[in-house]
Amino acid sequence: MNIIPGELLSQIDTPADLRRFKEDDLVQISNELRQYIIDIVSVKGGHFGASLGTVELTVALHYIFNTPYDQLVWDVGHQAYGHKMLTGRRNVFHTNRVYKGISGFPKRKESEYDTFGVGHSTTSISAALGMAVASRLKGQFDKQHIAVIGDGAMTGGMAFEAMNNAGTEPNNMLVILNDNCMSIDPNVGALKEYLTDITTSHTYNRVKDEVWNLLGKISKFGPNAQAIVQKVENAVKSALLKQSNLFESLNFRYFGPVDGHDVNRLVQVMKDLKDIPGPKILHVLTVKGKGYKLAEEDQTLWHAPGLFNKDTGEILKSPKKGPEPPKYQDVFGHTIVELAKADERIVGVTPAMPSGCSLNIMMKEIPERAFDVGIAEQHAVTFSAGMATQGLIPFCNIYSTFMQRAYDQVMHDVALQNLHVIFCLDRGGLAGADGPTHHGAYDIAYMRCLPNMVVAAPMNEQELRNMMFTGVKNPGPMSIRYPRGNGVMTEWRTPLEELKIGKGKKLRAGNDLAILSIGHIGNLALIAADKLESEGVSVAHYDMRFVKPLDEEMLHDIFTNHARVITVEDGCIQGGFGSAILEFMADHGYNARVKRLGIPDRYIEHGTQPELWAECGYDEHAIFKTAKEMVGVTHAL
Repeated sequence: MNIIPGELLSQIDTPADLRRFKEDDLVQISNELRQYIIDIVSVKGGHFGASLGTVELTVALHYIFNTPYDQLVWDVGHQAYGHKMLTGRRNVFHTNRVYKGISGFPKRKESEYDTFGVGHSTTSISAALGMAVASRLKGQFDKQHIAVIGDGAMTGGMAFEAMNNAGTEPNNMLVILNDNCMSIDPNVGALKEYLTDITTSHTYNRVKDEVWNLLGKISKFGPNAQAIVQKVENAVKSALLKQSNLFESLNFRYFGPVDGHDVNRLVQVMKDLKDIPGPKILHVLTVKGKGYKLAEEDQTLWHAPGLFNKDTGEILKSPKKGPEPPKYQDVFGHTIVELAKADERIVGVTPAMPSGCSLNIMMKEIPERAFDVGIAEQHAVTFSAGMATQGLIPFCNIYSTFMQRAYDQVMHDVALQNLHVIFCLDRGGLAGADGPTHHGAYDIAYMRCLPNMVVAAPMNEQELRNMMFTGVKNPGPMSIRYPRGNGVMTEWRTPLEELKIGKGKKLRAGNDLAILSIGHIGNLALIAADKLESEGVSVAHYDMRFVKPLDEEMLHDIFTNHARVITVEDGCIQGGFGSAILEFMADHGYNARVKRLGIPDRYIEHGTQPELWAECGYDEHAIFKTAKEMVGVTHAL
């Protein structure tokens, strides 16, 4: 990569280097850091707007706090590109999210400055509180603990659980609320309105300067600092009136709001806050996409735009060779609108991902029946369950990896009560460059063990549409998982067809070997089967469609006629689809040689999906090789 950092940024390899500069240099350093993020992301891709918005905050934090001794936790992780560049990874940042390169999120094994691995949201306050308690027990009373929570993360309930706990602990902890009114899509809910009230309060703003002038003098008062702190508290409470109740009722001292793009003001504020004991919260106002005009104007589009021309703002697309299959998420978005227009009982729910899962299509066409509940997966599931008790049919769309956060609610509030909720699990399987925090590796295993739950996965867009339609007809809970990315059909707006629950489909007959696949990955098995046939191996291929219930009639036929079976899934081998097939085989006394292909029992790092499928041994080449080995060994015997 021949991208040259600015004059001052080029001299910074660690925060210790940053601290050698004068405060007057911090504006230039911030500008150079922002430009370097633009330069790199425009040609390499990745998350964009969130890290642009935290540039000055990042510089101020590492300038004032003694990282890595002081513990800095980022939440959500895609705010931390500037942090990575200031902590020894600027020269390798071009490998961000690239196979075998650095992670797009803070990662403990990558750097001592990454104090906590993140990728899911709303974890920082809990983690920082745990660190603060540990420091207190170890007698490290000078150690600071800072949780930077923003880009929508404060809308998650876990943040308030942590604050409720932290307010009772006398710990040295600072929560920085990075308030940009956004996650990927605009933030929703009463908390957003509450924060807006604080930032626009005329009462507050009339006394804000006086309050901060008092706060700025704290360090000059020596032993009288505590009295000044009390004056600050009283002034803030008087100014905010009811508005202060939320944070202060949880025993957090509230400070702010302050301009998150004034790096020198941030430095002064953080200097003062270091001397104030106990839990405290600093409310910082930032603009997502700050410094890149187009990203400021369309913050959703520029959350992670892919490659783009930094001078013109043109988002670069790969040249198309013809009609392109749609993304599975868009098939979901258009199909739920079609279903909802035909059945007024149907509603859509998503936890802060309307653009990511394409529920935004329904929100535009039928807004009164589509709900974005914020980054609150547990609430999304039980909210859906509540609607189901009243005869509605919720489609609850949550990424597979994020559904893990709501597993108790899936079990107790939906499956146990046998409620009619249809879970659409986007990003099922290896999700690509976001890495292990975002791979949807486990949903087949964790859904199929629940009584009452139907578990299905479409091989193409037509099957996704039919499974959604079938979910409406099936009176109980159902899980439909599908991958990130495009399908395989250019003509996909097919008439809806109700499938028979638990029935698979035989795609081809063969004698030497049977391949059983579930979901989109079956398309790679098709390629492998064609190649095997061309080399004289007779292959049967079955699209099982349902993991639960299994098509037992089809399986009896398979194991009666085939001594060699390969199962293929874009999910974990432990307890997944292949395990279900082995259980059937054992329960019914069959004796076949079965090879399971899928995600091995380890966490998979980031890369493109084809790279990761190959690494895990279930792309079309691995399926072909496995089949040849199985047939060859058997023939030799």
